[in-house]
Amino acid sequence: MKHKGPWSNHPKTQRMDLKIGGRIEKVNSKELSYSEFAEQYLAKNQPVVLTGLMDDWRACKDWVLHDGRPNLRFFSTHFGKSKVQVADCGSREFTDQKRVEMSVSEFVDYWLEFSIEGVNNGSVREHHGKSPLYLKDWHFVKEYPEYLAYSNPLFFHDDWLNLYLDKYRMHNDPTTYQEKNEISCSDYRFVYMGAKGTWTPLHADVFRSYSWSANVCGKKQWYFLSPAQYHLVFDRNLKYSVYDIFEDVNKMKFPGSDKAIWLECTQERNEIIFVPSGWYHQVHNLEDTISINHNWFNAHNLSWVWDLLLRDYKEAKEYIEDIKDICDDFEGLCQRNLAANTGMNFHDFFTFMVHFSFANLVQLYLLLKQHGNSISTSSKRALHIVFNLESARNTVLKMKCIGFKGAQGVSIDLKKCLEDSSFLELCGDLQRTYQTLYKPCKLKDMTEIVGDNLNLVDFDLIESSDHSVCTPEDLVNLIDHAFSKLGCLSCREKLLG
Repeated sequence: MKHKGPWSNHPKTQRMDLKIGGRIEKVNSKELSYSEFAEQYLAKNQPVVLTGLMDDWRACKDWVLHDGRPNLRFFSTHFGKSKVQVADCGSREFTDQKRVEMSVSEFVDYWLEFSIEGVNNGSVREHHGKSPLYLKDWHFVKEYPEYLAYSNPLFFHDDWLNLYLDKYRMHNDPTTYQEKNEISCSDYRFVYMGAKGTWTPLHADVFRSYSWSANVCGKKQWYFLSPAQYHLVFDRNLKYSVYDIFEDVNKMKFPGSDKAIWLECTQERNEIIFVPSGWYHQVHNLEDTISINHNWFNAHNLSWVWDLLLRDYKEAKEYIEDIKDICDDFEGLCQRNLAANTGMNFHDFFTFMVHFSFANLVQLYLLLKQHGNSISTSSKRALHIVFNLESARNTVLKMKCIGFKGAQGVSIDLKKCLEDSSFLELCGDLQRTYQTLYKPCKLKDMTEIVGDNLNLVDFDLIESSDHSVCTPEDLVNLIDHAFSKLGCLSCREKLLG
């Protein structure tokens, strides 16, 4: 089936025919368990639309008028002074839309004026030289933590990225991190707001993370391309992708573009779409729309994150290869450029992996204390934690295979982690995540456990002679030692079997 796209009636634009191979599945969330979601969509990296997850959200009441349109004046009144990034949907800047900064009140005023003039003019794309503006990547949760607009749906609770960023920065090099905007790199939880006609160009998500997008109001049209076909929308050197799949695409530059088979989806109000890792997608707002979006990753897609980092590292290295002989710290420069372009580098990712691996080992320790030194292979929580550690182990082995030797001589002392409030809070958040996913299993709160003198050395979970991690090999040895001491090799065999 060929498809002309949402703007095929616009007289100034030529449209490329799309080959539509199917539609994204829609599932009632009340008929789906977390384990089923993880098996069918996370593990298989497949998109899905979920219904029935937003019934009790405050945002669905405060942010929406009785007729279903956005309550824009509510935003002006309560959040009007916030500074936000706004995309000009009619102006391209490199591989994205041009961004400008304005207050929420200014954005709302522009939206209302543009919508009235656009309706009178019969156009939703342009009026008097003005394009619709699309508010994107607003860190609403970080800016207004006491305003509980929504609750994170069960299926997306196992979110390592945002749990980590609530306690730590992903990258700490002052030369690549702008201190003046503390919120800008603080999390990947966003609010998006756009009038009918706003859109997002073709892209795959940051870090090749998963994402979920919830329509508080309005309607979106999505077009998806599977990772197996992504090369079809890239140039011959796999450097640049098609910007807009509905423009007249240059067949010389993108020779495979007409062979791509797309999936499409119309996302209605109060529906949440799950976007898997590496799926390229382009999105159009068919009505005035407000959405809540999260990017996230966990054990299921760590390999996607590492593969992107490695690819971007090779590009960064190739780009400055000609100064290698005159650079005192060529590798350090490559890593700094990688962090500036991608949001983290090898050292940041390894530090993240160590903290999360150790937090998962703490969860295993707690299970063992509760169950009397043996962990049953029937425990979904135990299998989940073992899977997390196995995934982390496999990922750092990949890092070792390309010659990564550690975080620039930085040693992460695991005993000191147990004395660090940020790490203990991370452990507590992870514990609450598993309690949400697997409710029958009750454990003590982390504050009680600290009071009980949590000591993994005395328990022999880590070796008393050396409890620091400097290299990928150290982390692999730590995980292997813990598996053998905790008697959870049967869990590991069940996962691998």
